[in-house]
Amino acid sequence: MNYKVVINVIGRIIVTEAALLLLPTAISVYYSEFAVVQAFLITAAIAAILGGIFILTTRKTDRSLYAGEGFAIVAFAWILLSVIGSIPFVVSGEIPNIFDAFFETVSGFTTTGASILKNVESMSRGLLFWRSFTHWIGGMGVLVFVMAIIPGSSKGAMHMMRAEMPGPIIGKLVPRARATAKILYYIYIGLTIAEIIFLIAGGMPIFESVVHSLGTAGTGGFGIKADSIGGYSPYCQWVITIFMLIFGINFNLYYLILIRRVKAVLHSTEMWCYIGIVVFAVGTITANIYSTYQSFSESLRHSAFQVATVITTTGYSTTDFNLWPDLSKGILFVLMFIGGCAGSTAGGLKLSRVILLFKLIGRELRKLLHPRSVSKVKFEGRNVEENTLESVSVYFAIYIACMMIIFLLLCFEPFGLETNLSATVACFNNVGPGFAGVGPMANYSQYSEFSKLILSFAMLFGRLEIFPLIIALSPSTWSKKHR
Repeated sequence: MNYKVVINVIGRIIVTEAALLLLPTAISVYYSEFAVVQAFLITAAIAAILGGIFILTTRKTDRSLYAGEGFAIVAFAWILLSVIGSIPFVVSGEIPNIFDAFFETVSGFTTTGASILKNVESMSRGLLFWRSFTHWIGGMGVLVFVMAIIPGSSKGAMHMMRAEMPGPIIGKLVPRARATAKILYYIYIGLTIAEIIFLIAGGMPIFESVVHSLGTAGTGGFGIKADSIGGYSPYCQWVITIFMLIFGINFNLYYLILIRRVKAVLHSTEMWCYIGIVVFAVGTITANIYSTYQSFSESLRHSAFQVATVITTTGYSTTDFNLWPDLSKGILFVLMFIGGCAGSTAGGLKLSRVILLFKLIGRELRKLLHPRSVSKVKFEGRNVEENTLESVSVYFAIYIACMMIIFLLLCFEPFGLETNLSATVACFNNVGPGFAGVGPMANYSQYSEFSKLILSFAMLFGRLEIFPLIIALSPSTWSKKHR
């Protein structure tokens, strides 16, 4: 293990966070929130000093990194970013409890959107912006952002991208990892700006358009009002619905559109499955809740919004779906597991994994009928390598095991099976709101500090897709070289 390169890259990431903190500082200055300005400046100074020490003490080191270093950088960088990012909440006094502040910040960076705030509308504009900005930073990936803006990124940067980017199959769009990161961020920024423009055109104030677009882009879903998106016009709700679905699609497809390879996009199995699931879920729920709203247009709008917010794991809401019939709630619960496409900003299992799991089941059933037959699993028109299929199977097994452990730990809380189970699923899949006591009109404030810490790490495990944290915390990773 090359300790120095791990410390050096983490130092650069922390310094980047110090620079990013200046943006919410400027927002606070504009709104004359000087106590919050002080909190941001103190935090930025701490981050800059700590990051500077890391960089200066490891500047003479081999910049090459391999899989072990990549996983370690991703795991520890995300934890440190969340710890530092929680400081403004504590220093300003708006979230004085460090466990609450850490939970809120982890929820932001992991794009979960679960909150402990009981009265979000009393928060300062600067901290509301910082909450949503953490979504935007974490959505595409912190390390992807660093590679996109810092010249001379470390050799082997693709190891970090594979450790951080969601989905089972991660590759380069172009030969250099840094160029790939830049392309992804150009697309990301362009779509975010487009949503801001559409929301402003619908009459939403500029500040609110920006924070909601940041939350949509990162599929995070921190609201700035008690009723989330419920109080906005149907036009704004439809705009957010459409953009949530857009950000749940693999960003590689947008790159293919830009280079005019539209035919390849139209042959994407994952994209068509994603569209098919959304259409089916929206149609079924619309029919199921029609008697509740007595209006087809209103039923369709709420149905489409909630399906989009759950399958993309964004977490916004326009209505309390806790009050919907069991069939509708059951569909939403299943969508929490599926998540968006690989290579998107959405959480969950990822649709590509779900497709491969079903294909694996089909192959095993064929083997039972025809033991001597040899069949390959195909995805997106190509044969899938056996090691990829094995990693998908292993990931699914660990995914279930992790959720079982988290759920059992939460069962020490007296909130009932539905609340604790949905809290586990919602946090691990980075969805945010669940059902019952953690529904769209509730929050996570009732949980103990121990449970909030457990759920914070559940969000990190879910966002980083388990392996980086397990590998980084494994003694064998640090006891020998990995190449």
